[in-house]
Amino acid sequence: MIKPVAVKALDGYRIWVEFSDGVEGEIDLTSLRDRGGVFQTWDDRKSFEDARISDSGNYIWVGELDLCPEPFYFEITGVPIEEADLKSLEPVTHA
Repeated sequence: MIKPVAVKALDGYRIWVEFSDGVEGEIDLTSLRDRGGVFQTWDDRKSFEDARISDSGNYIWVGELDLCPEPFYFEITGVPIEEADLKSLEPVTHA
């Protein structure tokens, strides 16, 4: 199963993420921040920089804010994480 293995806050409201299959990339979360509500906690830069991965595999921040990793994987690869998981289980054939 493909899971997030690393996350790091970058400038603005961007994060760098890495998955267990080696996929990595940057995600811009500015549009979420602009929604306000629970995302206003990111007004405090220290709060945004506290991004980490929960035991369940979600990206989390202080204040019980959590985001699922699947949309990030899709944004980086264009492939749904479920399909990538299935491909990783396919047997390797040698010619």
